[in-house]
Amino acid sequence: MTVVPRASRWIAAVLLAGTYLCTARAVQSQELLENSPRPGQILLTPEPAETTSEVLGSAPPAPASEPAAAPKPELPFWAKYPIVTAFPRPGWFLVPPTGPGYYSLMDAIRGNYLEKPPAYPYPRFGLMQFSFFDADWRYLDRPDNQETDYLDCLKRIHLGDDFLFTTGGEVRFRYSNEIDSRLLGVNNNYYLNRVRAYGDLWYRDNLRVFAEFLYADSTQENLLPLLIDETGADILNLFVDAKLGECGEAPVYLRLGRQELLYGSQRLVSPLEWANTRRTFQGVKLFARGEKWDVDLFCVQPVIPHPQRFDSVDNDQVFTGLWTTYRPKKGQNIDVYYLNLDQTRRDPVRLALASGPFNVHTIGARYVGDSHNVLWDVEGAVQFGERADQSILANAFTAGVGYNFKDCPMSPQFWVYYDYASGDPNPGTGNTYRTFNQLFPFGHYYFGYIDVVGRQNIHDINGQFAIYPTKWLVLGAQLHIFRLDSPTDALYNAAGIPIRRDRTGQAGSSVGEEIDIFANLHIDKHQDVYLSYSHLYAGDFIRKTGNALSPSYLFIQYSYRW
Repeated sequence: MTVVPRASRWIAAVLLAGTYLCTARAVQSQELLENSPRPGQILLTPEPAETTSEVLGSAPPAPASEPAAAPKPELPFWAKYPIVTAFPRPGWFLVPPTGPGYYSLMDAIRGNYLEKPPAYPYPRFGLMQFSFFDADWRYLDRPDNQETDYLDCLKRIHLGDDFLFTTGGEVRFRYSNEIDSRLLGVNNNYYLNRVRAYGDLWYRDNLRVFAEFLYADSTQENLLPLLIDETGADILNLFVDAKLGECGEAPVYLRLGRQELLYGSQRLVSPLEWANTRRTFQGVKLFARGEKWDVDLFCVQPVIPHPQRFDSVDNDQVFTGLWTTYRPKKGQNIDVYYLNLDQTRRDPVRLALASGPFNVHTIGARYVGDSHNVLWDVEGAVQFGERADQSILANAFTAGVGYNFKDCPMSPQFWVYYDYASGDPNPGTGNTYRTFNQLFPFGHYYFGYIDVVGRQNIHDINGQFAIYPTKWLVLGAQLHIFRLDSPTDALYNAAGIPIRRDRTGQAGSSVGEEIDIFANLHIDKHQDVYLSYSHLYAGDFIRKTGNALSPSYLFIQYSYRW
């Protein structure tokens, strides 16, 4: 079975369905299309009103002899609403170059020279970490907007004065070649295919219904697919938002239903964009969005992918949390959070390590940002609770610093990090359990693309270097030096599952060194090609606890978003 014909049919169905909607918007868009820049012209995309002063500075006061400037006209309702949740910066974030230039390969071919980055909200990268329901299309309703795209007709469709509808989606194809896949000594070559399509309906900013379809499958694999590889046809998001009122000027909403969660660095809570299925939850969330503050309170259950039937929640786990974000300055975030994961299930014993039942509390904070080209990211968390007949006391800490040489050719950027998550020196014995629980992270992003290391029982000294030869091409490399915190505890993979262990500790703590090399080609607003090669040079711990091979991983991915 292959998904390519199915994916084509899904694209065709969405585009055909949008033809009628495009026609309804055609008259409104015609003037913009006629005035759009021709090849070789500079497109001057107006800066949003709330950011212009930050870029240009405050205007000097008018001379006494001159009349004061007229106040700016009030923007239409839909140009400001609904409020969109800002995407928080992950760790070792890149700062894409700005200023005049070509922002995609097709821009360069067509001579479409832009004065500044396009306002188009999808990222100029093959991985879109945030959710479709947080894409910001409000610029399309600004009276001075000059940026157009051939699929604008699918966005911000006005159904009368009070209703607003948006649709879109993605198709993604990935080829993977894994040597010594999962440290099992097996070479695994396979294809991952994914289709997503969504619809988003608002009644003013008071009520929202969002639904997102997902089809994900894996073909030609030499090992059984992972849980995150396939789910068949299913629902990724299906929720209702109701505005409860305002706290000051911050709107407060209640969200009920199936929903993705993304918080802070994604070290603990992430939709896991790398996965073919993405991660989603089901439950209730109360949230407020302000200019400086965001506050979220949620109680959900994780949804388990299942390729033979509709996905359902894990009835043995309940995940609750309170997450606050403060933005003291542009580009800087401070997160303070409390999370609780309660599991009543006793999982299978692996490598003589029992899991569950447990109730783990996590308290943490993070400060991330940049200033004068210096980049930083610091986060720490402490865990406590109960696990079977033991008490929990564990912790994790991350600190990174970087620099953006934005005025140099190719905008080179580097990061240096230290990542730590505690392990247990005496697993299964004593009164205290000390292995950190990584919860629901974006592990692939932080601990190497081969995915044999997770945020549990680990020290990782790592760094990243990246350049932009053009504004539509990024090249980068990462280096990880992995060491176990406790040599008698296990090596846990990206899913938090123990995969290697020496109970005597004689294999040592050296897991190895991994290098990851990646490139992303941004073809146009909709298309990206993303590829990477990774190799883990096995250390003594891997060589002495199973096959002594050094795994490697090659992948190439194409994505199209509309």
